[in-house]
Amino acid sequence: MTRAWGGGAWRFAGAVGPGGQVPSLRLPEIAFAGRSNVGKSSLINRLVRMKGLARTSSTPGRTQQINFFVGSEEIVFADLPGYGFAKVPVKIRAQWAGLIEEYLRDRDTLRGVVVIVDARRGVGDLDRELLGFLAELERPVVVALSKIDKLRQAERAKCLRELPAEAAEAIPFSAVTGEGERDLWRRLTALAALR
Repeated sequence: MTRAWGGGAWRFAGAVGPGGQVPSLRLPEIAFAGRSNVGKSSLINRLVRMKGLARTSSTPGRTQQINFFVGSEEIVFADLPGYGFAKVPVKIRAQWAGLIEEYLRDRDTLRGVVVIVDARRGVGDLDRELLGFLAELERPVVVALSKIDKLRQAERAKCLRELPAEAAEAIPFSAVTGEGERDLWRRLTALAALR
């Protein structure tokens, strides 16, 4: 059976904003990306079994830098700023985009990216754009469908049926019930082992 890393000691290991220096942690890294208010911080907190490691907010656009968290099993989670939030000034959004693109393109310890999609909205244009960019970079991707617990059975079936090819193997995930947690850890474990 594949060992999961959930739980244990996790700590904040630094952050970087536009123009800053990304911390050199020299450990396998998994990045988490998604639209603003998609439940990214809640998903990370569920995975590490710590409520406040990644800050959650009811106000979209709060994560304005890449935040790095290190686990006791020597893996790094990188929490990327959310995309697609209209109230953030255009100039700031452009700076975030540059920061994220550079990180995704150049980070040599990056083993894969979890693209989080709100199950209630499905895969949108910005999600497709990111998935296309990651495919160009040949970065391994795992799609997680967050907030799956908020869908009725028929809505859930429709959501899964209508997933585009690039998200066909998406993992339904709930930070509330824990659904998908084991499957996601299994995929992350495999990614972190890549050299």
